Amino acid sequence: MIEEGKKAPDFSAIDQNGDKIKLSSFKNKKNVVLYFYPKDMTPGCTTEACDFRDYFKKFKDTEILGVSIDSPERHQKFIEKQKLPFTLISDEDKKVVEKYGVWQEKSMYGKKFMGIVRSTFIIDKAGKIRKVYPKVKVKGHVEEVLEVVKGL
Repeated sequence: MIEEGKKAPDFSAIDQNGDKIKLSSFKNKKNVVLYFYPKDMTPGCTTEACDFRDYFKKFKDTEILGVSIDSPERHQKFIEKQKLPFTLISDEDKKVVEKYGVWQEKSMYGKKFMGIVRSTFIIDKAGKIRKVYPKVKVKGHVEEVLEVVKGL
């Protein structure tokens, strides 16, 4: 996983509308909250997305980007159903999740599989990673992220 203080790896990926998103396009303009989550429309992921939605207006001068390996179409349904006001990135080829080190072996009910470890990266306007939250617990997470962003 990428460490705090390092330059955030740039990437280019597709959002829920099929438009290309490039991380470096926010450099010198906005801070970025880049959060990785396992799957659209699952309980923990829905709670996390809705928490970001509910606090969205408090994230001034900050771009929130959610990333999973779901398709743009699935992201679009998730956004519509939950009324999400931010961008979801479709990383079907797993290039972004691998670049950030969040595609890892997981275990559930004794079965091992590869998947996204819920993680959040706070990137400042200069493109530097200011804070990393590995293995995020959803409850209270958005409040923690907001406190860090306010200090940037």
